[in-house]
Formats: sequence, structure tokens, C-alpha cells
Amino acid sequence: MGAMTRAPEPPYGPYDPADTGHPADPGSPGDAGEEAPRVLDRREGPYGEVVLRRNGPLLQIIANGCFLMDTSDGRSERLLVRAALAELGARTEPPALLLGGLGVGFSLAEAAAEPAWGRIDVVEREAAILDWHRRGPLAAVSAAALDDPRTELVHADLLTWLRTADDAYDALCLDVDNGPDWTVTEDNDALYSPAGLAACRERLAPGGVLAVWSARPSPAFEDALRHSGFVRVRTEEIPVVRGVPDVVHLARRAT
Repeated sequence: MGAMTRAPEPPYGPYDPADTGHPADPGSPGDAGEEAPRVLDRREGPYGEVVLRRNGPLLQIIANGCFLMDTSDGRSERLLVRAALAELGARTEPPALLLGGLGVGFSLAEAAAEPAWGRIDVVEREAAILDWHRRGPLAAVSAAALDDPRTELVHADLLTWLRTADDAYDALCLDVDNGPDWTVTEDNDALYSPAGLAACRERLAPGGVLAVWSARPSPAFEDALRHSGFVRVRTEEIPVVRGVPDVVHLARRAT
């Protein structure tokens, strides 16, 4: 495997839930009688601005002004990992897992709670998100998983890592941006392009599983998977309270 970059230590001390950090974002009032959302951290990075915000009991990640995810549910992020393991079936050796995108940590927590997984590598390109998990507010979700000796955090662009890492993985579980049909952060759409899917396929062991989270179903992405040499392409839906369901796209590299 290529050299890994450990997540940097954050520039602040242990998270204090009573410390709401910056003032609330202008124009983001809460409901009547409720505290307005509060910005806990704001970073400018090579891909734009990322913000961690507390809104009542929820922690929210916002990228370049667009809401990405929060800690309200996590069913679809957990399904991403469970469905990949189920698709792999019985194995003589613990399968190696690559998680693309750390997010709020639900997928990592699900993976680390499952003893069947072997190595669990997590690639995240935003240093801020790694910080928020290491010693910040999101440690409430991921602390146990980060202490698991199988877990390794990689600070890198996912597509670059796929093209340069040495080892193959049995499963790739990707939760990057809002999925293949709507990306809000620079360059994330390249992951879902034919070249990006080819990189995913090459990083998988024969018979390995690719699982891709999406904020909505995408028949076009299913076609793109087939055209990129994947087989057994299917989609699992996760109903949400309002709007179209979240989905997990599943596909396999041919043996």
C-alpha cells in the first residue's frame, strides 16, 4: 500500500458542547422559541469552504454554502456498508474495505461495529472533517471506530488514492458529495465519470463490490456502471420523510 497521511491534530482543544463558537450564520434563524443554528467551525480549503454547524441536537456539514449531511438519521450511510458486506457473501479471509468520504461518521461506525471486516481504510480529502472526528464534535459518532486497530484514516483526494494505492480492496463504499447526479464541490463529479469508475474497478479485487451512496435514484448511473465493466448492478432504496429516497447503488467487478 502507498504511504498514508495521518490526519493532522486539530488547532483547538477537546470539544466543549457548551461552546457554540461563532455567531449564528446571518439569515439562518431557528424556529420561533428555538436557538438559531450555530457555526462551530468554518474552514477555507483547497476545495472551498466547509462548515460544521449545530442546529438543535444535530450536527451539520455544509460545503460551499450547500447542505451535505447531518447526524439526524444515518440509515442509508449504514446500509452502504451492510449491503456491500452482504453482497460479498462468505469469505475465507476478512475482506478489506475502503470507505470513500468520512462525512459524519455513520458508515465508519457501522464498519467498525462489524467484526467480519478486515482492514478498514477511510479516505477523506477535507482536513477539517478529519479534525472534527479526531477531537471535535463528531467524535461522538466515530471515537470507538477510530480506536479500532483495523481503522486507518487517509488524508487524500479519493480519486488520486484510487489511482495510486498499491493494494486491492474487496469492497469500495463511496459516500462523496450528494452522489453521482448532483455534486456541489469542485472536482467531485470526476469520481463518477467513466475514468473515475474505471479507477474504482481497478482498485477492486476480482469479485469485489462497489457501493455508492446517492441522494436520489439514478438510472443513468446504473447504465454508467454497466458500461464501465461492472456486473450485477442493482439499487437499494431507503425511504425518507419527504422527497425522493436515498439510494445505494451496488455493482461487482467480474471475477
